[in-house]
Amino acid sequence: MTKILVADDEENITDAIAYALGREDYQIYKAYDGKEALDIIRKEQPDILILDIMMPEYNGYDVCKNIENTSKMGIIMLTAKSTLVDKILGLELGADDYITKPFEMQELLARVRSLERRINKNDDVSRELIDDNILEVDGIKVNVLERVAYVDNKQIDLKAREFDLLFFLMKNVKITFTRDIILDRVWDMDYYGGTRTVDIHIQRIRKQLGKYSYLIKTIPKVGYKMLEHIE
Repeated sequence: MTKILVADDEENITDAIAYALGREDYQIYKAYDGKEALDIIRKEQPDILILDIMMPEYNGYDVCKNIENTSKMGIIMLTAKSTLVDKILGLELGADDYITKPFEMQELLARVRSLERRINKNDDVSRELIDDNILEVDGIKVNVLERVAYVDNKQIDLKAREFDLLFFLMKNVKITFTRDIILDRVWDMDYYGGTRTVDIHIQRIRKQLGKYSYLIKTIPKVGYKMLEHIE
């Protein structure tokens, strides 16, 4: 059963979301501030986190910064702020999606189902590669089953979608993909964000790759591809 943590200091919103998701047979946890959310995350390791930005103790951005391992957890941010800067900041901190308040409950349920499908799809890929679950490109290595990435045998910290994107590019070395195709393959067709999301995640991955960042090559006016060796 998929475990979902709903974190929002407005109890009526948290309780309404929890009730709607509970009717869909999800296992629900609730938190009313950032500190409580982090405690539940560490103890219960939910599959999906629905996270309000403006909360006491720790805000949503702080919660994202303090999550120790998000490589297997999907994050949907709730925000009363609709500016592009606020949305980009959430994505840069590891959020997979965002929804602006006020929202229709059916829209949130659709986002949750979409994220759940993406998570399950990635698990299916891992099971398919169970006999050959290590991918290596130059000094970069990913363990698909454990969802862990290494640079020169030192583990790096990737968020869930960053890992998925790096794995996708490494699995398709030397193939150029447009941003739209990357969104389709990594985020799924019904992702509500835009192609800017791809650029943000590529930037974050490159920071983690250090000297190997140049293996992810930008193809002007097209998209990206993974090289076998630094040019």
